[in-house]
Amino acid sequence: MTEIVARLPRPLADRLLLPAVVAAAVLAAALLVLLGRVAADDAVSHPRPTARAHARPQEPPPAPAPRVVPPRWTPSLEAALASDAARGFAHDLFAYGAADAATRVARWRPLIQRATRGSGFSPTLLEGLVLLESSGRSDAMAGSDPAAAAGLTQLTVARAHALHVRVDLRASRRLTFQIRRAELHGRHRRAQLLEARRRGVDRRFLAATSLRATVAYLEQTRRVLGSRDLAVAAYHIGLRALRNVVAGRRLSYARLYFGSAPDRHPRVWHKLHGLGGDYYWRVLAAKRIMRLYSSDYDVLAYEARQQARKSSAEEVLHPSWLTPQFRSPRALARAWRRHYVRAIPLDARRTHVAIGPSFGEMARRLGRSPRLYRALRPSAREVLLFMGRRVHHLSGARQPLILTSAVRDRRYQALLMRVNPNAARTYSVHTTGYAFDVARTYGSARQAAAFEFVLERLKALGVIAFIREGAAIHIAVASHVSPALLRRAA
Repeated sequence: MTEIVARLPRPLADRLLLPAVVAAAVLAAALLVLLGRVAADDAVSHPRPTARAHARPQEPPPAPAPRVVPPRWTPSLEAALASDAARGFAHDLFAYGAADAATRVARWRPLIQRATRGSGFSPTLLEGLVLLESSGRSDAMAGSDPAAAAGLTQLTVARAHALHVRVDLRASRRLTFQIRRAELHGRHRRAQLLEARRRGVDRRFLAATSLRATVAYLEQTRRVLGSRDLAVAAYHIGLRALRNVVAGRRLSYARLYFGSAPDRHPRVWHKLHGLGGDYYWRVLAAKRIMRLYSSDYDVLAYEARQQARKSSAEEVLHPSWLTPQFRSPRALARAWRRHYVRAIPLDARRTHVAIGPSFGEMARRLGRSPRLYRALRPSAREVLLFMGRRVHHLSGARQPLILTSAVRDRRYQALLMRVNPNAARTYSVHTTGYAFDVARTYGSARQAAAFEFVLERLKALGVIAFIREGAAIHIAVASHVSPALLRRAA
């Protein structure tokens, strides 16, 4: 990403005299040489002697709040939003071992292909649903009682009866108790025989039956709701509940989800929020995992490693081997001058973001002013200011969001590690300028709820990855964030 902007000289008029042309050419050559030297000097390396950054840096004014203009919904936009959401919600699946679970799910592929044949639903989509619901275990139960959801696709008793799947709940409970007792005493052969008997009285535990019933349910809901994405969402939300939300309109799930907010179509948003509105995105995330498992396992293995490094997907957004870090205060001061980082404004009345009292607490130990660390990469800065404005708009809270940390250099990070147990011991995204922390202290419950909404919406757009720490929310921001993307988050 080019972060140096040079104002090129205007073309000379044809009527200028030759000496002026020669002088301009010499000046332009000198300027190009200077720019070449600047471009070659990376903020991460080549530390040359510079003046200390004690002077107050120039603060660009905060951008005005973007107008909330409803996007023009097109199939390409909806597909892009769905793809972003699938990536945004992938971390939870990887955290629970989805890459390993994909191996179990893949064993059922022949049955899944048979169940989806002629249905209009792809085998990979059903694989994703199986991965999300049971991690590929045909004996999975939602709890200890088969009265809850059970089987490969976690069918409830009521849904199984509606789909003509045999469930003798009393016998299933008795056999489940016997299976556990046999396993407790190490009688694994007897446990296997009891499981086979249970599959006869509770056919939810029979993989082929469970898959066929699930596809039948998806086909029924698609006929009622009019689209495959709504049918998959209804598998978790419920047909009746989602039909009430849609209210007869022909909408994609992306438009339903991203087109609603607490201040825009609040009835729709509140219902989706209360019913688990992110379920469809998690199915798409699981579908993507299964697609990578079968077509590009190396990419899946790499992403699984990146997802496992932190409690969020921040190292997927910014891999350590690819993202430049600021090694020292001198390198960070140089980044200020070259506009690699930009100042965080201090006007909390306008930005609704205030600097916390402990901000930059290690700067004095390095002989620097805390102002040196009051900066972020441009994309992270814009996201921070957007969050402040959006949370204030939704909550009306007088108290601003409290910023406790922004950019750091590696020397600062090394000092912080000695006193802060939450500080990253290896690679910290703070040292790249793409991360900041917001204190978990709010002026009201309404402000806290508004902040949660903004976090989840930006995560669904693939803009951020965040971690809930004890005293703060740690937020990493993607490298490229456009104003249009932030308007969609509104």
